[in-house]
Amino acid sequence: MSSNIALEENEQAVALLKADADKILQLIKVQMDNLTMPQCPLYEEVLDTQMFGLSREINFAVRLNLINEQTGKEIMENLERELSALHEAAQAQKSS
Repeated sequence: MSSNIALEENEQAVALLKADADKILQLIKVQMDNLTMPQCPLYEEVLDTQMFGLSREINFAVRLNLINEQTGKEIMENLERELSALHEAAQAQKSS
């Protein structure tokens, strides 16, 4: 029973962290579409702040043993890949 609860807490923590990563991606998409370009200091500030906040959330979840460190790294790496692809698409659109 106790291991089932721990597994549910682990799955819930991962789901919440992934949802926060998705929110960051959506925020950056909106910012790129409507407000600023990736070279803008405001864009970089928002991105840095959001990524730092997510990294702290992940660190907290790892320290509570809700997720393992590898899962946290995977969440961050996945978000970084998606943001990189978004940035590349914006650059390609800008140059065409």
